[in-house]
Amino acid sequence: MDAHSRGRADEIDPADQWVLNPQTGNYELRLDHSAGQPRQAAPSHQSPGTHRGATPPSQRDRRVQVPQDRAAETAPPVPGQRRRRAAEPGERASASRRKRKQGSSRKKKVLIWTGGTMAFVLVGGAAGAYALYEHFDGNIKTVDVAGAGSGGFRKDEAFNVLLIGTDKRTGDGNAGYGDKNSPGHADTTILFHVSKDRTNATAMSIPRDLMTDIPECQSKLPDGTTKTIPAQSNTRFNVSLGQSDRDPGCTMRTVKAITGLTVDHFMMADFNAVKEMTTAVGGVKVCVEKPVKDKDSKLNLPAGESTIMGEQALAFVRTRHSFGNESDLDRIKVQQQFLSSMIRQMKSDDTLTSPTKMYGLAEAATNALTVDTGIGSIKKLTALAEELAKIDAKNITFMTLPVIDNPAEPKPITVVPDPVKAPQLFAMMQSDTSLTEVKQKQQDAKNAQAQAQAALLKGERSTAREVRVDVYNGSGIQGAAQSTINWLQNDNGVTRSTNKSNAPQKAAKTTLTYAPNQADQARKLADLMGLPATALKPGTQDAGEREPMTLVLGADFKGAGVPLTGPAKTPEGAQTADKQVCAK
Repeated sequence: MDAHSRGRADEIDPADQWVLNPQTGNYELRLDHSAGQPRQAAPSHQSPGTHRGATPPSQRDRRVQVPQDRAAETAPPVPGQRRRRAAEPGERASASRRKRKQGSSRKKKVLIWTGGTMAFVLVGGAAGAYALYEHFDGNIKTVDVAGAGSGGFRKDEAFNVLLIGTDKRTGDGNAGYGDKNSPGHADTTILFHVSKDRTNATAMSIPRDLMTDIPECQSKLPDGTTKTIPAQSNTRFNVSLGQSDRDPGCTMRTVKAITGLTVDHFMMADFNAVKEMTTAVGGVKVCVEKPVKDKDSKLNLPAGESTIMGEQALAFVRTRHSFGNESDLDRIKVQQQFLSSMIRQMKSDDTLTSPTKMYGLAEAATNALTVDTGIGSIKKLTALAEELAKIDAKNITFMTLPVIDNPAEPKPITVVPDPVKAPQLFAMMQSDTSLTEVKQKQQDAKNAQAQAQAALLKGERSTAREVRVDVYNGSGIQGAAQSTINWLQNDNGVTRSTNKSNAPQKAAKTTLTYAPNQADQARKLADLMGLPATALKPGTQDAGEREPMTLVLGADFKGAGVPLTGPAKTPEGAQTADKQVCAK
């Protein structure tokens, strides 16, 4: 019998089985609850192999049941938070130092990803803090995606993780959900783009009824062989997984073909993820504008705010008849609202200071996960978590891939990418532009317009001749600055423009920097050149009478007089994870 079985047999929380030995400073396993009993050292980590099948069933298939009357605050610290052992690269060096900085340690978030409804949650605690490391490591299932990913994210680059929730009926109590004959299609999919500087992220939902082309792909079969699945044209996105033995690597390749973005990793889970994760944290708050009683999903909620978990949480994210026009697109909006609330709950002190909840979350999440081999261990997931932990919820933006009704269908039931808005969003993600930054730049542009209008009232209208600007070439295109000067002066009358040759360094994006009292000039030049709001960089101090603005041409420069691609405003429907939104 293992440590976890012993704990359950005596109705004791497994976390309570670990006690601090004052002589060694280590957490050790207590064999019984009487004083003076010998203790067994906490298990040391062993590097996991690619295949998790060798993990004993007693460790893989168990769900920890935490007694409801146990007060979270009385639970002992998570086993191993202060356990002394040889530090691995990147870990905290001393147990005593960790103890002294317990408060700041809680601020360091560990990101545990789950699927089902693409629930990804931020769980508090120091990275790699669990003494049951080996147990949690053994819970994780892996898939070799046959080269579909990048081979691993880099700490100094932006990266993308594909979150996949399947409609496969696995797990207790899930026989009534999804398609009983489904091999596990991509029922819910989110492409999560993390910025290079780790200050923001964009979570883009991909509708399952999106019509697209699925490229040829390879899947590793259970017998170890590799199967090549032919390309399929004009089909639903959700069959990029499961159909014809397609594995998550095929979905990764399909997403790259749609967006132009390389998917570095995937994380996938089934219906159980939502039920178990929400139960582990004591429920998640949601809000609905009117009472809901859906006979199909069994969702039953009063108007206003409710706390849901388990079956009701799954019903909330699965329902199609309770909100909006009962479409999959409206269901996606509700899922995004749910995920935002889940993130806020995971980051709350109620969760971060509860070792019992932390243990339950780790158990539920790792049991739910299937990932690619590139992140197929707790150690690798923790490295990923340390990068993601830097992102504030207010800078995580949810949105849906822009679509229109399928014009090939007389009565459309599927959708296709919006030919204008979808490429704009993809360009933004490819250039690592934050949606929250774009929203701020929208406000900056409005302020500039307001200042320009105020100047008009004073009779200070700026003409092209009054625009002063220095042009620098950071695009890498030879002659870009001079061709822009020629176009400005000869075609538009901006005679007070000067070629300043090459910029100090290459620029990814074109920018126009101006002073508050140059807002009118900036608006005029932006209108002439077709610059989006994201290109405008207002300063804080007024400029001198003859001081010019600074225009730096970036890699997005397409030619003199050619408007820059990319959206000038936040895409419709975007919402950030820090906001509570009521489902309509």
